[in-house]
Amino acid sequence: MKSYRKELWFKTRTRRAFTNITAQVEQCLAKSGIVEGLALINAMHITASVFINDDEGGLHSDFEQWLEKLAPEKPYSRYAHNGVEDNADAHLKRSVMGREVIVAVTNARLDFGPWEQIFYGEFDGRRRKRVLVKIIGE
Repeated sequence: MKSYRKELWFKTRTRRAFTNITAQVEQCLAKSGIVEGLALINAMHITASVFINDDEGGLHSDFEQWLEKLAPEKPYSRYAHNGVEDNADAHLKRSVMGREVIVAVTNARLDFGPWEQIFYGEFDGRRRKRVLVKIIGE
């Protein structure tokens, strides 16, 4: 069995953002030489997420509005976590959106359903964070 590991680094200009990282993961898969296996893609920071969904602007806007209703950023005083930092809402949003995805690799391609894409979700941005891509298989 082969194994491939790569860290992808991101620094968003805004506090919250959704970034399509499918092409970067596909590049990792091509470099890995793996034809059949599994790809794990996970956020390595507690205020960021990796998830699969459609790459459609209206949907991303819906995510933003829905998450803000679930865990509003302000007032910061509403959260016991906020003291030195003001990112309690980002921790909660990450919990809802998830830490990682696993995608089957078939015939050297990510084995997606219709419209599926991989996204990096940032909920406390403007600083460098990483995503781990780990691919195993033959």
